[in-house]
Amino acid sequence: MDSTTNTSTNKNLQDDLKESAHRIWLAGLGALAAAGEEGSRMFDRLVDRGRDFESKGRVEFSNQVNQATSSVSSTWDSLTDRLDEAVTKALHRMGVPTRDEIHTLTQRVEELNAKVEMLKPRVTPAATPEPTIVAVGTPDPTDPSKIIA
Repeated sequence: MDSTTNTSTNKNLQDDLKESAHRIWLAGLGALAAAGEEGSRMFDRLVDRGRDFESKGRVEFSNQVNQATSSVSSTWDSLTDRLDEAVTKALHRMGVPTRDEIHTLTQRVEELNAKVEMLKPRVTPAATPEPTIVAVGTPDPTDPSKIIA
């Protein structure tokens, strides 16, 4: 082989190699640009998905809070009812009348007072006796020691 052919072949090989390296470099830049563009779009899509998830999460969270609140409320109502029953039973065992019993007794006392008032005799005040005028020197007819026989 001659040296010009070798040099020419080497030159072609180097040019091909440069061209390949350059194309690989351009492909890398293209991939970077695509990733940048796609990354930006991907970021925007992720933001949109995040907004959707956040709003759904708020609704779901609100629903769960409402369920928990109603559950706590019904549990509290049940506990207060049980406590009321227990206190009422304890007071009843001690002989303390209930509000309804006191109300009933108060009505009966008022009715009895009204009946007693109706049964009282309607007495007019007694007339006071008129004073007797006694003349001086005359014996008192009602005094036995002054009767002259």
